[in-house]
Amino acid sequence: MPLDLERFYQACNPSRPLMMGNPSDRRYYIDFAAVRGGKIIEALLRTITRISPDAPTCQLFTGHLGCGKSTELLRLKAELEEQQFHVVYFESTHVLEMADVDVTDILLAIAGQVSESLEAIKIRLKPKYFTRLFGEVVDFLQTPIELGVEGELSVGIAKITAKTKESPQLRRRLRDYLEPRTQSILQSINSELLERANKDLKALGKRGLVVIVDNLDRVAIRPLPSGISLPEYLFIERGEQLRNLNCHVVYTIPLALTFSNNSAELQHRLGGGVAPKVLPMIPVRLRSGEIFTQGLALMRQMVLARSFPDIRASDRLELTTEVFDSLETLDRLCLISGGHVRDLLGLLFDCLREQDPPFGRDCVELVIQRQRDYRANAIDPHEWELIFQVMQEQRVKGDIEYHALLRSLFVFEYRDHQGAWFAVNPVIAETQKFQSWLNQTHQ
Repeated sequence: MPLDLERFYQACNPSRPLMMGNPSDRRYYIDFAAVRGGKIIEALLRTITRISPDAPTCQLFTGHLGCGKSTELLRLKAELEEQQFHVVYFESTHVLEMADVDVTDILLAIAGQVSESLEAIKIRLKPKYFTRLFGEVVDFLQTPIELGVEGELSVGIAKITAKTKESPQLRRRLRDYLEPRTQSILQSINSELLERANKDLKALGKRGLVVIVDNLDRVAIRPLPSGISLPEYLFIERGEQLRNLNCHVVYTIPLALTFSNNSAELQHRLGGGVAPKVLPMIPVRLRSGEIFTQGLALMRQMVLARSFPDIRASDRLELTTEVFDSLETLDRLCLISGGHVRDLLGLLFDCLREQDPPFGRDCVELVIQRQRDYRANAIDPHEWELIFQVMQEQRVKGDIEYHALLRSLFVFEYRDHQGAWFAVNPVIAETQKFQSWLNQTHQ
């Protein structure tokens, strides 16, 4: 079975999540639930379809950047659509300024994306409150924005947000104007948009509306003048407003919030009493450091499925030498990734940029060395101390300074039957600095 090199190259693109509604993409999908410590997407799905299909739910989803959240959320979307729900999925990074975002920005983004999705299936809702509000906003900002008399809600929101995205000063002025009106905006979204949308969707035979807001976990972790961080302000202090939408909502939130001293408040205010679902790394080693054969086998399959998507999983291993000079070389790549999906794809993609398969050990080691140097250069002395503390305790503390370790992928979280545990990213574990520390602690 010859390797289709062009397709393999496209399938290894680390920046592209799998579109699970697309049959050709679905062939690449590997279900890691058995080693990730639970069926996480199934729990989100059951909450919507079984536990509370007719009453609004708000669920929180998190995990390391690049661990496969978007692919899993797109799988959730596909499965909800199979059960006759109308799903609006969007990446907040495309519509929001992640370094400077407020609750009204998120609410308007949701309203805009929902109305655009409904307009595509000929459901046109014109909330009177927004028509009036947009007129007032244009007058207040004193900047030319042509909304049109019969403009769609999605168009109005898109034009205003595009204008303010260009100018931080304009964005602040708009926010100052909208902030005191947050409750009225929320009420209008609920009564004039979401309630009517649910009614019209049910008339079309749909079971209801679900909004999946991806990439909100990329909100900048920066301190505000009040002393709390931007994520704590959005998801905890203002969490109740984000929760009070009259439809099913799934938000991605920063992983660091689950270690915050305010994590219980987050669960109560935004999660409605339910803890966030965490998508952990795929364990390729156990807590003890031994190789975890089941996790490693699935990571091998992820690489080989991208190489030979039409071959049965049981037969793919025999084709390893079409892609690598040996199974040991493939295992080296899987183990150094630490079970981080995007890192493994990134390493594979880098190998492809060096040469055509099969990849020899020299090529793989060169790519690993580059990744190691790149990651190590970003670590400052204070962060090294924090990394060493995590290694000794196998846990991350709630302080804000630990956020950098998670966000920068210096430290990975895993789950097993005993609960959560942490390990240093294997690529960092191979640096000279880390090895020196290890030798000193074991003397």
